[in-house]
Amino acid sequence: MAPESGPTIFLVMADPGARGDHWRRAAAVIVLILGLAGFAVSAFGMATQLLPRHFTASEQRQIGAWEVIRRWQTMPAGHIFPASVSYQLSARVLKDTVPLNLDALRVSIAPQESDCAKAVTSAPAAAALRRNGCKAVLRATYVDATRSFVMTVGVAVLPNAAAATSAGSGLTTPRLAVARQASAQGRLPAGVLVVRFHGAGAGRYDYNRQISASFTAGPYLVMYAAGYSDSRPLVPVTQDTYSDAEMTSMAKGVARTVARTLVASPAPPHCPGAPGC
Repeated sequence: MAPESGPTIFLVMADPGARGDHWRRAAAVIVLILGLAGFAVSAFGMATQLLPRHFTASEQRQIGAWEVIRRWQTMPAGHIFPASVSYQLSARVLKDTVPLNLDALRVSIAPQESDCAKAVTSAPAAAALRRNGCKAVLRATYVDATRSFVMTVGVAVLPNAAAATSAGSGLTTPRLAVARQASAQGRLPAGVLVVRFHGAGAGRYDYNRQISASFTAGPYLVMYAAGYSDSRPLVPVTQDTYSDAEMTSMAKGVARTVARTLVASPAPPHCPGAPGC
């Protein structure tokens, strides 16, 4: 009986060509993945460039502030100083139950004054405006519907709100006085220089100040002065309750309307989305 043979061992050698194909396929997959990733990054970057930009809250505030400070240049004078302004005389003054709605009518817009010192009534006020970087003063004159009262509203343009506040500190709090007694009692607080007229209308609107006041609104210092259109009276305006109230209401109503127009909140800034916007 022949001896039992041992186990047969087969040695299979791997095909070198097959291993190369495996690595080539793996490399191709890696290249494909990297290519897709690069495309995705590129597409995202392109989309970011083309989509509208979203400003941060800080950027929006800054852009809004720029728009407000430029309004005196970009907004037509007729918008800053509207042709008519509504104001109210309180029911208390009228001794009635409802207030009276009245209108002030614009009669003139003065040329823009780039030398701010020429648009105010005193050297200290002029110095305060100059020291704080006043760029210009805009002025307009209004009368009431009966042409009994006349006022000038002025807007001093400062670089920012802090400068406006600083300049305004040179103008004292308002008080009432009679123009004829001003030299004896001390002049009215420094403020806007009234706009006077020439020609046939001079007698009607060539007035002396009975009221002088100012306040700040953002980067603007708003000043106003009001009086009787014929330089009345011989007694202090405060002794005529109705005239005092209507003159003050008209002056404040016009000045506040002008201020609201200049510092109204602008629309949220919008970027059109073009590359580089």
